[in-house]
Amino acid sequence: MRTRLLPLLVILMAGILLAFGFPLGVSLAAARQQQVVVDRIDDTVRFAALAQFVVDAAESGEVGVDERRETLQLELARYHDLYGIRVGIFFRDDNAMARAPGWWNLPPDGEGRRAFEEALAGRRSHDPAQVWPWQPGGRLVVASPVVLDGDVVAVVVTDSPTGQLRSRILRGWLIIVAGLAAAMTVAFGAALRLTSWVLRPVRILDAATHDIATGRLNSRVAASGGPPELRRLARSFNEMADHVEEVLEQQRAFVADASHQLRNPLAALLLRIELLALELPEGNAEIASVRTEGKRLTQVLDDLLDLALAEHASAEISLVDIGALAAERVAAWRPLAEEKGLRLTAGGRRAVTGWADPIALSSALDAVIDNALKFTPAGEEVTVTAGAEGRVATVVVADRGPGLTEDELARVGDRFWRSGRHQNVQGSGLGLSISRALLAAGGGTLAYETNPPHGLRVTVSVPRTAPD
Repeated sequence: MRTRLLPLLVILMAGILLAFGFPLGVSLAAARQQQVVVDRIDDTVRFAALAQFVVDAAESGEVGVDERRETLQLELARYHDLYGIRVGIFFRDDNAMARAPGWWNLPPDGEGRRAFEEALAGRRSHDPAQVWPWQPGGRLVVASPVVLDGDVVAVVVTDSPTGQLRSRILRGWLIIVAGLAAAMTVAFGAALRLTSWVLRPVRILDAATHDIATGRLNSRVAASGGPPELRRLARSFNEMADHVEEVLEQQRAFVADASHQLRNPLAALLLRIELLALELPEGNAEIASVRTEGKRLTQVLDDLLDLALAEHASAEISLVDIGALAAERVAAWRPLAEEKGLRLTAGGRRAVTGWADPIALSSALDAVIDNALKFTPAGEEVTVTAGAEGRVATVVVADRGPGLTEDELARVGDRFWRSGRHQNVQGSGLGLSISRALLAAGGGTLAYETNPPHGLRVTVSVPRTAPD
């Protein structure tokens, strides 16, 4: 859910920042250009005032007109040399009163011509079109009329390069982009915190669900935090978990009580069978068959009781030397293996630690090794290997028996399930179920896979990190 919610928030915030940043960039460019235009207007007004003295002297026939014109020309030349801006004062017939540089003339058309004609009409030229950083070679033209006795006698025109203006606009845009990037970084961090805060109740609910799925049925969710919908969901989840725990507890109690109650009648029945056998010839086949089935039924009842207790018992977790425990169980089972003509060997790492219930882990290893010895033919080998894979410690029991098919691997470990090919082998079909229940209480697992070229590989895994 976070992978869906976080991009949505990031896209939304990016859209808001862009919607704010785009007009800000346009406004900044317009403000920068307006500042330049105002400066040029001031310059043209000043030159227009100087030009009025020249025109006024020429109209009145005063002495020193040429000196005034020369002074004006020098002023325009210094202005051009200092700022690199073309400037000229032109009469109505386009003849120049003064100009810098000396070769510059009004263009026959374009922005300069339009500004000149507007100034001849007695108006200041309109604001030039907006200059953008990606427009190299652009010019900024501003014109102001020279008025004498209410008549426009000449026009002052400035033609400015836009390199500096475009650079200033670009620098301003870079500052805006940097600010938007910083704001986006802060917004992304806020989105991470926000999604974590919003999804925290969901993560807690997911963790509790996982705990229940792995056998920790006492896990519950606090229904006091988060939005109202999640609080209702937490209360519903807790009610469901209570109901599931109650049903399973009733089921375990029934299995345990039934197993316990059936053992006494079964023991009495077997005793009567033994008394009846005294009255029959020794070696009677029917009596032997009844004895076998009775012992098998007793084993099933004992396993059912063990399963009920295993599912109900709480694990006493401690740090266990897995390698030493595996070697100990191999030594305990080796005499039986030698009696059946099998080789039972221990291997792997000797110093491997993990967190588990030592009794539960020993029982699980006994069940797995017992299964391997049952189905491995004489002359073959069963190996028990301790090791570590990431955050779990493992004990792998590999045999060279007939193995299981893919369909059978999916069902192995189910209660009372036994392969149709091995119905003649003694057992109740509950041993691996009991082992799985014992391991699950401490966070351990059982996994099954084929052991090429033939056989079964069972992996007992327990966590290497301390439980919460």
